[in-house]
Amino acid sequence: MVKALRFAIVAGILICLLCSSLAATGLAEEPEFDLKAKAALLMEVNSGKIIWEKNSRERLYPASLTKIMSLLVVLEQLEQGAFSLDDQVHVSARASSMGGSELFLSEGDVVSLENLLIGMAVGSANDAAVAVAEHVGGSVEGFVEMMNEKARQLGMADTHFCNPHGLHHPDHYSSAYDIMLMSLALLEYPRIHQWATIWMDEHFLKGQIKSGEVFLSNTNRLVYYYPGCDGLKTGFTREAGNGISATAKRGQTRFLAVVLGSPTVDDRYDAAVKLLDYGFSHFKGIPILDADEVAATITVDKGQPSTVNLVPRSRFGLLLPRGAEESFTREIKLLPVQPPIKQGDKLGELIITYNEGEKASVDLVAAADVARASQPVIFLRLLYRWLRFGR
Repeated sequence: MVKALRFAIVAGILICLLCSSLAATGLAEEPEFDLKAKAALLMEVNSGKIIWEKNSRERLYPASLTKIMSLLVVLEQLEQGAFSLDDQVHVSARASSMGGSELFLSEGDVVSLENLLIGMAVGSANDAAVAVAEHVGGSVEGFVEMMNEKARQLGMADTHFCNPHGLHHPDHYSSAYDIMLMSLALLEYPRIHQWATIWMDEHFLKGQIKSGEVFLSNTNRLVYYYPGCDGLKTGFTREAGNGISATAKRGQTRFLAVVLGSPTVDDRYDAAVKLLDYGFSHFKGIPILDADEVAATITVDKGQPSTVNLVPRSRFGLLLPRGAEESFTREIKLLPVQPPIKQGDKLGELIITYNEGEKASVDLVAAADVARASQPVIFLRLLYRWLRFGR
C-alpha cells in the first residue's frame, strides 16, 4: 500500500510542479543569477514551488547523479521487504572491474547491502553500484530496466538510463527538472540523510574486503560547510561536467538546488550555494501535510471497511516571503462517496486560505481500497444503529 501511495504522492508533486513557477506565486520578481552551469533550478520542497530555473528541461549527461535513482530503486525494494540492509552481497568480476570512484572491491568480496549503499551515497562508488544492481535487479540490465520504469512512473520525460552508476554513455541522459523529481522521491526516505551526511570514515570496510579497508570521504563538501545541508549527491564526468543535487533544511523550510554542467567543482558548489542562499534569504516554507499524513477519516456507507483515511495527493505546504505572517485557515470539502473505492481516488479537497484571501489547495485521496460490503454486513450495521438509537 505504501508503495502505491508514494507513487500517487510523487505523481501529485509532478502535477503541482507543472504550474508552480515563481511568476505564478506573485511572491517576488524573478531573480537573476550569474551561474557557471548549463542548467539549474531552485525549488522549495514543502510547497513544491520552483523559484528559479534555467534550461531545466534540457537533456544533459547526469554523471553520478544517476545514483540518486539507483538508491531510490533500492530503498523502494527494501520498503517492500524484497531485500534487507543486512543482505550479504557477493561482488562479481564485473563489479570489481569498474573504474572511476570506487571502494576497491575485489571479485569474491562479500559486503552488506547497507555498506554498499553508503559507499554509493558518500563516495559515489561505481563498483558498489554495479554490485547492488546485480543483487537487486538480478543483473545490471535488469536493474536498469527498474530504473527506467521508475523514471516513467515519476514523469521523467527527458531521462533515459543505461547503467546504475552514471559513467558516460551517449544514450544515458537526464535533465535538471527530472533530477529534481527523483531527488524529491528519494527525500521521502529519511535514511538517505543518515548516509549522505557521513563526512569521513578512514577505515571503512576494514577487515571485510581483500584490499583491507577504504578511506571513505564525502564527495559533497556542502554537507560539511553549508548550514543545514544534509544531502544529496554530486556527479562528474568529462562529458557531463560537474553537477550536484543539493538539499538543505533550516527550521521547517527545505530547499533543493540542482546544478548541471558546471566547468569546475568550485563552480558547481558556487552555483548551488547562490541558489540556496537566495531561497533562505527571501522565502520560508510552511508544511501543512506531510506525505501519507492523514487529513481526515470518513465513513463509507455500505463499504468494507466502513471508514477510510484521506491523505494528500502530494506533500502540501505554503511558500511565503520571509517575515510574512504564518496565519491561515483550513477547510475540507468532501465529495459524495460510494464503494467500491480505489486507493488514490479523489474523495475531497483541503483548501488553505492565507495572506488575506489567497488560497492553495490539494486533493485528498483514499489511503486504501474500500470494497462494497456484503448484504449481511450492511444488515448487521443497520441493526446495530437501530439498537443504539433505541438506547
